[in-house]
Amino acid sequence: MLNIGCHLSASKGYKAMGLTALNIGANTFQFFSRNPRGSKAKEMDPEDAKALMEIAKDNNFAPILAHAPYTLNACSADESIREFAMQVMEDDLRRMEYTPNNLYNFHPGSHVKQGVEAGIDYIVKMLNAILKPDQSTTVLLETMAGKGTEVGRSFEEIKQILDGVKLSDKMGVCLDTCHIYDAGYDIVNNLDGVLDEFDRVIGLKRLKAIHLNDSKNPFSSHKDRHEKIGQGSLGKEAIFRIINHPKLRNLPFYLETPNELPGYAGEIKMLREASNQ
Repeated sequence: MLNIGCHLSASKGYKAMGLTALNIGANTFQFFSRNPRGSKAKEMDPEDAKALMEIAKDNNFAPILAHAPYTLNACSADESIREFAMQVMEDDLRRMEYTPNNLYNFHPGSHVKQGVEAGIDYIVKMLNAILKPDQSTTVLLETMAGKGTEVGRSFEEIKQILDGVKLSDKMGVCLDTCHIYDAGYDIVNNLDGVLDEFDRVIGLKRLKAIHLNDSKNPFSSHKDRHEKIGQGSLGKEAIFRIINHPKLRNLPFYLETPNELPGYAGEIKMLREASNQ
């Protein structure tokens, strides 16, 4: 069965997200851990979290993915911004234990002209400070499109971060189809080759989730603008090959396309029909 969901609003709570996912034909979903453009987080309601976990168990949900806010920059040149990132992520990982054994994704950040090596060093230091041996959550580094001074634009940069983290078993990767295509990995014409490269550099065992998005921009544009499935430069057939690829098809896929719920429901239906599973 294709494990697919989309990005849902957490404003009405955890149980509401679970029910919404079911309503649109999803068996997983992604949500922001807190205000995506700020730092504020809703107070945790343990009973609401428990209700979601019951829905997930009863309906065979794939892992749920919490996304860190965009305001996090663990490799900023400003120490106060790095400290903010550490505090937010540490609190998010504490909150994730109310919904155990799920995934938490973050953008590695921008080194702001300090250089990639300095940026990677800051990210590694943060992860080594906040990861706990007893946490049940797997933390994912997201592959990036490479705009500006983003860290994570190549598999090699992601590997450098992973190699520096002491609690290696708590880490994984979220591959964003729009981002890596924009970064110069040709998953339209050479999906097998890109996956072989990922396996050689990082290891496919590290790949835990896929953000499934088309791209508004052409190959290797380094722009990062998502498009609806089949309406961008990747195209419908390339997306179908991704969801059906034997090395990928058992992973959870999360849509981040520019849609409201009816649009997501339509994409989920289309992708389920195109799935070979």
